[in-house]
Amino acid sequence: MKLLYWISTTLIALFLLWSSYSYLFSKATIDGVRDLGFPDFFRVQLAVLKMLAIFIILIPQIPVQIKEWGYAGIGLFFVTAIVAHIAHKDSIFISLINVFFIGLLVLSYISLHQIKN
Repeated sequence: MKLLYWISTTLIALFLLWSSYSYLFSKATIDGVRDLGFPDFFRVQLAVLKMLAIFIILIPQIPVQIKEWGYAGIGLFFVTAIVAHIAHKDSIFISLINVFFIGLLVLSYISLHQIKN
């Protein structure tokens, strides 16, 4: 169960890290976020919050109650992305990627509670 937790959590963290980086430094992503209707300050805020979430879910010493807030925030990132991309009439592939990561997030969350009990 520990291996499952670390694999799923690491994949989520890597995706969030890539996403944060692209929110801050990729012209295509910056333009894409603007096209979705979000202001620049929100894009930067999301990048910072995603980086914070990475630390929350990866550092073992952080209490489970705090990790649960991190999981909730990450889940909200993915759900918001799905809604924004559907409203923008983007490819269904983008939404499917987000659904995949929601599945990984659930797997990480369940396995976290399995190893903590």
